[in-house]
Amino acid sequence: MTENCFYKDGLNFSCQRCSFCCGHAPGFVYLSKRDLLTLVNHMKMTIAQFVEKYCRWADYYYGTQVIALKEMKNYDCILWNNGCTAYEARPIQCSTYPFWSWMIADKETWDECAKECPGMNKGELWPLEVIEENKRKYVENVPLHKEEVLALIEEEEKNK
Repeated sequence: MTENCFYKDGLNFSCQRCSFCCGHAPGFVYLSKRDLLTLVNHMKMTIAQFVEKYCRWADYYYGTQVIALKEMKNYDCILWNNGCTAYEARPIQCSTYPFWSWMIADKETWDECAKECPGMNKGELWPLEVIEENKRKYVENVPLHKEEVLALIEEEEKNK
């Protein structure tokens, strides 16, 4: 299947540090368990503290809610301040950009997304294997549902 994909010879991408993918328009940065725990550890906070300060509940499939990072009034990510304040611990969704499954589904979608990202189709050539690995990480990075987050907070409180 990947032999026939439009990026079999790789894709060019070099981040231009424009921050467009970190804000400017409404969106969601969903957090998986790995993402949440990595950020909590990085910020040296409890889960409850981190969730209260940096997170919101986002409507998801089938009437459920999942955890996502808050946005500022201008739609920038809450962790953005002239750069990512948690870069080393950034969520998988952020670290795999722009190799998200839907963005690399076909050349037309890739090129449409490239109109908003000055780093796409420029710079470093990313090989097929690395693109596929980023795609896999993105797809497998399932956001935590509200009930799961509340259970983690409850467990954390019990272990104090």
